[in-house]
Amino acid sequence: MTDTPQLLLAHHLKALKLPTFLREYDKIARQCAAEGVDHVRYLVRLTELELIDRERRMVERRIRQARFPAVKSLDAFDFKAIPSLNKMMVLELARCEYVERRENVIALGNSGTGKTHIALGLGLAACQKGLTVGFITAAALVHELMEARDEKRLLRFQAQLAKYKLLIIDELGFVPLSKTGAELLFEVFSQRYERGSILLTSNLPFDEWTEVFGSERLTGALLDRLTHHVHILEMNGESYRLNQSQKRRKSKNSA
Repeated sequence: MTDTPQLLLAHHLKALKLPTFLREYDKIARQCAAEGVDHVRYLVRLTELELIDRERRMVERRIRQARFPAVKSLDAFDFKAIPSLNKMMVLELARCEYVERRENVIALGNSGTGKTHIALGLGLAACQKGLTVGFITAAALVHELMEARDEKRLLRFQAQLAKYKLLIIDELGFVPLSKTGAELLFEVFSQRYERGSILLTSNLPFDEWTEVFGSERLTGALLDRLTHHVHILEMNGESYRLNQSQKRRKSKNSA
């Protein structure tokens, strides 16, 4: 019978979805008793732990739902390697106020300059700020759009995309699009215009986007929507990936 209160408490805390309370209440109680802390401060400590742990779990869930190919922070980016990149602008964007204003970000630069890393870092920052994020390459997005259209679930997939506060579309320009693919991708941009933010990376300057979309009219209309409220990150320079790889090899050889 002596275990009954503990069993009931464990049951109630599980039902209330307070796992940190359940895990920590006994340890914190002993600490508070040793320090002469009253019951209110004991509860404050427990609720603070629960809130901190809950926020951590929510961030982890948002990161999983974003489907990042890797989790990378801006802290791990070597800004000195890409002098053309405006570091202060990136750090300002990490505050995510542009997402609340439904503005866009476009990172432009040749291959290997760290555009995806910056996109992942800004996506991670958005998750940490409590925003829903989706990450996908342009080629994969077009493939999924065409598949959804063929299976008559395009509206459902478009509605799913619309739920993201920030939609990150990586590597636009690596693969030319079919006429249908270009039109479906244009529709995604149009639906998000002034409704949700897009973070786009591309290895092509704007004047070469017609090669990807195959239509000057479509490209012009797309750029008109994308660049109405936009922050452009210029990322041309030597390959960031190559520099990082060389640094790792040098550190291994010197070890």
